[in-house]
Amino acid sequence: MSRSAKRYTISTTEFTILIALLMSIIAISIDALLPALGLIRQELQIESANKVQLLISAIFLGMAIGQLICGPLSDASGRKKILYVGISLFLVGSLICFFAKDLNTLLFGRFIQGLGVSGPYVSAISVVRDQFSGRQMAKIMSIVMLIFMGVPAIAPSLGQAIILLDDWRSIFLFYVGYSIIITAWIFFRLEETLPKEKRITFSTASFSAGFKEVLTHRVTICYTLCMGLFFGSLIGYLNSSQQIFQVQFNTGKLFTLYFGLLALVFGAASLCNSLVVEKMGMHRICFMAVKTMMAVSSMFLLLHAVTEITLWMFLIFASLIFFCFGFLFGNLNAIAMEPMGHIAGIASAIIGSTSSVISLVIGTSIGQAYNNTLIPITCGFLVLSSLAFVTMCIADKRVSGLELTDEK
Repeated sequence: MSRSAKRYTISTTEFTILIALLMSIIAISIDALLPALGLIRQELQIESANKVQLLISAIFLGMAIGQLICGPLSDASGRKKILYVGISLFLVGSLICFFAKDLNTLLFGRFIQGLGVSGPYVSAISVVRDQFSGRQMAKIMSIVMLIFMGVPAIAPSLGQAIILLDDWRSIFLFYVGYSIIITAWIFFRLEETLPKEKRITFSTASFSAGFKEVLTHRVTICYTLCMGLFFGSLIGYLNSSQQIFQVQFNTGKLFTLYFGLLALVFGAASLCNSLVVEKMGMHRICFMAVKTMMAVSSMFLLLHAVTEITLWMFLIFASLIFFCFGFLFGNLNAIAMEPMGHIAGIASAIIGSTSSVISLVIGTSIGQAYNNTLIPITCGFLVLSSLAFVTMCIADKRVSGLELTDEK
């Protein structure tokens, strides 16, 4: 630990859970709505099945913009103020969606939700970076990701249960209740982690300097690009998931079960990563995971040419992919953030926003390419993991035959 957490009045366990639940606002705002996409399409009379996917992309667009604002402000005014502002915006966006009568209004509300969740997302990562560094940060982030991915395992079922009890609009009231509880927890239990003497005055000059530092640091920018590539493939899956399970494979309400099981695979891998990362190192784990993803995607794509793909074939393939994701996301973010501890808020914002823009463009394109087959998302996993592998080699100078570098 680079800085002691003794200032906290809460235990490390409670701190980790709170950070995970803060970040989980993102997962809940996406995954709880997935079972309702078909119903929203019917009620709002949306002609194209792929068009309703924009309700997922809209929240990522809001996040991409919001992070650029929330990051510098969190460095200037402290983490908690940005948490309060972000959650308040999320509440407003949820209410706009609740009262929406057409797709455009619903998309606007989702965009506002995205602006809002960028506050908790940026501040949560910055709070962890305020307290930890290196492999210890990676370990904490892995545990956070474990809890974070436990949410998607149950969020679709919560959304489905709400639909059974009422209608899809009530899901947005659930968002309101969740955010109020998190706000109360922050107010009473979380202390400010960025003291006034360490705050950076918000200015165009400081932001530009931070932006330049992130973009010119080889390791940080390369791993930021990798995050964008991997998140892009994940967003492509999220955009298509309801159609894949409920339309292509006709799973009906069991969609939430299959979706949740894949999320648990992600969580299990994150737990494994937290146990081995200090011994093996973040870089080696990332290379092993991306090589596995490339191999699995290649074999599954070839399988399309020789047989008809069944639900169980897809679940096996997706489980292997999500297992790789579990070893990647916590480590990728920790590696990208490690050199940026002195500008954690700005760096987190730029890294998050840049990777979000990349993933938004890629993920939306993959989702809109869905054609009632698994070929678009399979090609996405293969191509994007291959590009990420090359980028990671450049970051670690493996292209020139040098030894891997890693934090001690």
